[in-house]
Amino acid sequence: MIGVLLLLLPFLLYIAAPRIRKMLSSGVCTSTIQLPGKVAVVTGANTGIGKETARELAQRGARVYIACRDVQKGELVAREIQTMTGNQQVLVRKLDLADTNSIRAFAKDFLAEEKHLHILINNAGVMMCPYSKTADGFEMHIGVNHLGHFLLTHLLLEKLKESAPSRVVNVSSLAHHLGRINFHNLQGQKFYSAGLAYCHSKLANILFTQELARRLKGSGVTTYSVHPGTVKSELVRHSCFMRWMWRLFSFFIKTPQQGAQTSLYCALTEGLESLSGNHFSDCHVTWVSAQARNETIARRLWDVSCDLLGIPVD
Repeated sequence: MIGVLLLLLPFLLYIAAPRIRKMLSSGVCTSTIQLPGKVAVVTGANTGIGKETARELAQRGARVYIACRDVQKGELVAREIQTMTGNQQVLVRKLDLADTNSIRAFAKDFLAEEKHLHILINNAGVMMCPYSKTADGFEMHIGVNHLGHFLLTHLLLEKLKESAPSRVVNVSSLAHHLGRINFHNLQGQKFYSAGLAYCHSKLANILFTQELARRLKGSGVTTYSVHPGTVKSELVRHSCFMRWMWRLFSFFIKTPQQGAQTSLYCALTEGLESLSGNHFSDCHVTWVSAQARNETIARRLWDVSCDLLGIPVD
């Protein structure tokens, strides 16, 4: 009997897949708001969730900056989006989140080029990298996923305030539940696990979002963190095991378009201002871990991040 069930399992999974996939990707951004005259920056928008996010923002008429490390690939994506949407205001700019000089150069050029910034989506990220360091000596996960976006947001914050109402969306993950902020091992210098390093950085995204929301209260700038779901993307390229798992369970994994829905929901939905600082999944506020709710850790992480990046602590 068990043998028969095992033989039937692939078939049963195939039959059940559409219903399960629908259940796992129930969140859809239903906002009909249009964005003519609005300016948006999406990091890592040359692929995956970021690409779909940029495409939808362009479809609604926004001037969209694809901020990515691979400019050549970004230009191909920009032309594709321009053709699909008819919006020619899709621009590509170099941004390497593993290099603070690149981040500062991007911000300097953007601020010189644009008078406004209404939507900043910190989408780019790395996952399960072998131990390595950024150009500034930060462990790669915390350096790119947290510190890179922390610095970028800091440099663009005054423009966001001037353009209010404006929003910042930080792409985090359900994996934050396994994360811990160990200030004695923040850079993985004492112990390193590629999987846990990713989880730690995703926890940092949520803590950053909550502290940023507290500091921006009353400014007209609101901020949200999101779990996009388990999405078919290039994020797992560093892990053979994860690539194998993605293929094995491909029936249940979201498409990049489905994965972009919660980012779009937080960027576009009207009346969301009172929920600034919250974490979202499938277009709804969702629960976060106990450490992700710890204001003391959030404040200390903010101060430590400022110190590492050479930003004055206020």
